[in-house]
Amino acid sequence: MGVALCPGSYDPPTNGHIDVIERAAQHFDSVVVAIIENPGKDPLFSLEERTAMLKEALGHVDNLEIASFDGLLVDLARTRGISVIVKGLRAVSDFEYELQMAQMNTTLLPGLDTIFVTATPSWSFLSSSLVKQVARYGGAVEGLVPPGVAKALETRFTKEPE
Repeated sequence: MGVALCPGSYDPPTNGHIDVIERAAQHFDSVVVAIIENPGKDPLFSLEERTAMLKEALGHVDNLEIASFDGLLVDLARTRGISVIVKGLRAVSDFEYELQMAQMNTTLLPGLDTIFVTATPSWSFLSSSLVKQVARYGGAVEGLVPPGVAKALETRFTKEPE
């Protein structure tokens, strides 16, 4: 079925992200996991760290590539000749935002379609922001994120003794 883009900040990648990417990889010949650099945000993890976490978590998936981009997603799609974006949806609130983005992307690049994949129910509550908040306050994130991500979060939020 061609090539699809799975864009996101992945700061950090969660099991919900991994699930959507794995499911997309079952339906497309190839999937480009596109990590946005987004200099307007202050990510917890660097682009290099997010890339490494995704490579570790998705190393078992043969038909994907992990790439990064800065700027408009439509420019990456145009450059790569990709006409499909796959986005995960957790709730109606995600749909409202993602629908606007999909319509803007199609306006900017006619023929670019967005396919929405509903979250697996066990991950429908999960977000990177929520995971970071739990980890910041010492809560357990094992089972919510891939093991390498849980370790990275623990390391990031472990404070030196004073």
